[in-house]
Amino acid sequence: MQYNIDKMKQQLKRKLDSERYEHTISVAYIAAALAMRHDCDIKKAEVAGLLHDCAKCIPDDTKLNKCLKYHISITDIERRNPYLLHNKLGAFLAMNKYHVDDKDIINAILYHTTARPAMSILEKIIYIADYIEPGRTKAERLDEIRHISFVDLDLAMYMILTDTLEYLKKKQREYDPMSEKAFTYYMALKQEKENLLKKEN
Repeated sequence: MQYNIDKMKQQLKRKLDSERYEHTISVAYIAAALAMRHDCDIKKAEVAGLLHDCAKCIPDDTKLNKCLKYHISITDIERRNPYLLHNKLGAFLAMNKYHVDDKDIINAILYHTTARPAMSILEKIIYIADYIEPGRTKAERLDEIRHISFVDLDLAMYMILTDTLEYLKKKQREYDPMSEKAFTYYMALKQEKENLLKKEN
């Protein structure tokens, strides 16, 4: 399917505040760069990057109401913290407002906050691009993760999930259990690669 990138940008500029729009453009740019490096469809990465936060600036009570209206499943954690719903609502809007019918793009939007085990290359690219885009400055290992992201997506996933979960637990903030499952998966993958390297040496 052909996507009108300029039209999407115009629509998003009307829906997002200036800071979120700038973040969105940066994520799309980094996603395209990562796609070039890791042999992923560049256009799909750009579209997913542009739309990943398309529901972010909708007020929280409206997010909740829209999810209820459109029968989007809501967990107890999301009901208590409706700001967490922007990924699910964003995936819905990507399909129904921006006319995206590519399942990989939809999943990249859907899992860009929680991650999940065994993500596609595109899903990993959007999750990582959201974390490493140039506007981000606060994460402790950001420079190292930015470098690793262009070398090993799985290792970058492990590092980001490690730091994110550590931060959320320290702040005693609720998070989706899927993130813990993703962390366990990418930790096991990292150990498996390390064991293979030891055998080879």
